[in-house]
Amino acid sequence: MKSDKSSKTAVIIVAAGRGERAGQSQGPKQYRSLGPKPMLWHTVIAFRQNGNVGHIQIVIHPDDDDLYKDCALNSDKLLPPVNGGATRQDSVAAGLDAIDSLSPDNVLIHDAARPMVSSDLIDRVIEGLATNPAVLPAVAIADTLKRGNSDQEVVETIPRENLFAAQTPQGFHYRPLLAAHRKAQSVDLHNFTDDSALAEWAGMTVQLVDGSTDNTKITTVDDLRKAHMTMSQATVGLPDVRVGHGYDTHQWVDGDSVWLCGLEVPHTHRLSGHSDADVGLHALTDALLAAIADGDIGSHFPPSDAKWKDARSDQFLKHAISRVENAGGTVTHMDVTLICEAPKIGPHRDAMREAISAISGVSVNRISVKATTNERIGFVGREEGMVAVATATVVMGML
Repeated sequence: MKSDKSSKTAVIIVAAGRGERAGQSQGPKQYRSLGPKPMLWHTVIAFRQNGNVGHIQIVIHPDDDDLYKDCALNSDKLLPPVNGGATRQDSVAAGLDAIDSLSPDNVLIHDAARPMVSSDLIDRVIEGLATNPAVLPAVAIADTLKRGNSDQEVVETIPRENLFAAQTPQGFHYRPLLAAHRKAQSVDLHNFTDDSALAEWAGMTVQLVDGSTDNTKITTVDDLRKAHMTMSQATVGLPDVRVGHGYDTHQWVDGDSVWLCGLEVPHTHRLSGHSDADVGLHALTDALLAAIADGDIGSHFPPSDAKWKDARSDQFLKHAISRVENAGGTVTHMDVTLICEAPKIGPHRDAMREAISAISGVSVNRISVKATTNERIGFVGREEGMVAVATATVVMGML
């Protein structure tokens, strides 16, 4: 649906949050990948493609300029981003001030973390503004609600009739909402969690319209995984399956045992390295990081850092597993090949698989360890060093 309302309706997308519950190690959630594109890209595209939307104002965190540029957003509707404040309310106020010169009739306020908003939902909100000063998309509560106390005991069952879960985009007549925000600022109120609550406080009547169960807000790592699978299947028709490759080699030196795949194996030599030189776990760590395009073991655990001298390599593998999970992935298979003339790996193979399983949390039936010699060829054949190669399979968004 297209109309002349587009020049009268602006959208503010709030993208200044930190998203702690979705994990911080991969950066703010609004810049995480969903399918081939960042979450924020999907959110913006929904409004860019709607004919009733004229301008899009994104509010970002002051530290996120580079992340925003990497999204490669491009639209004649898109205004230069502005920086948000300490609270969501402050960020919305910054967005409202930024579009003041446009003097739109209506403004929609939308969370960047709701990338699956539909064009129909956007239209319903805009249509509601024809006869209402404020419009809230919402979904009726289907679950029975309980109130608990500090001891996690149920103290009350709350009737769910006429209870709704609020969503975004929330729509408003622009000038009354701007006035409400400025009024709240003048009395130092900054704790409104959404704009419909602020509008109610300011005396505006808020009209409900049908939301959508698909218009979920991505808050946790599990939410991110579900959205990742949905976006991947929608954009390419297939699950997002990735395979990473890892390689490591270390030199033999005098010793009486060697760490291989998380297991200490008696031997006439040990492997030389800054850490315990576990070539198997090092190769696996690199394979996992490669699957999510997250650098390599050296960038996460630089050998120049004395902190990692003689460190056990199980912590490297745990770290890589955590990075995969925070990126919305699930490790479905790992394979290690150890290449050496000695020691014999066969007697220790199952124990190594069990060790990797215990470290990673991946079922042992999804872990393969095998070995081969180098037929007395090259530095491995001369028993000067040992090599490990590994692959890791990661499915993004799989629960």
